[in-house]
Amino acid sequence: MQVISVNIGKRKTVVWKNKTYETGIYKLPVEQAIFLGKEGVDNDDVIDRKNHGGIDQAVYAYGENHYNYWKNLYPNLEFNYGMFGENLTISNLFEEKLNIGSIYQLGEAKLEVSKPRQPCFKLGIRFKNMNIVKQFWSTTKSGVYFKVLQTGFVAKNDVLVLLEKANNTPSIAEVYKSKKT
Repeated sequence: MQVISVNIGKRKTVVWKNKTYETGIYKLPVEQAIFLGKEGVDNDDVIDRKNHGGIDQAVYAYGENHYNYWKNLYPNLEFNYGMFGENLTISNLFEEKLNIGSIYQLGEAKLEVSKPRQPCFKLGIRFKNMNIVKQFWSTTKSGVYFKVLQTGFVAKNDVLVLLEKANNTPSIAEVYKSKKT
């Protein structure tokens, strides 16, 4: 698993169905390394601190391998890495193979798999279609939140290296499926 893109979002005001919302979901690739802190990514605006950021959701990663699935469903959208609000777009990220509590080295940072992402209506705003939320729930393509055990910089092309596999813990996909029922 290799970092394809590092992505940062700035606070953005959007209007959806005649209501105004503040969001940080519009993430875009950046060329420089990003710093993963204990509660979030430096210079990345997180608006809804109740559901994003914090110790157990410090950094969000999404699989580059999932992008074609969504491009087929939304062929008229212009896709960029960061489309799902992820800070890290990673190749060959499979939620079935990521166990809760497993520890990885990525660049200077040490990360622990903590939980899947649960989609909210702001993903629908980003896709200009609320159907995406239900469609997102109907897959196991949730991406993964990491807890940052050791802060540090992460850059494009860094490799996610397994340091310690958690035994007898569910995968991200298993946890995600259990939340849907």
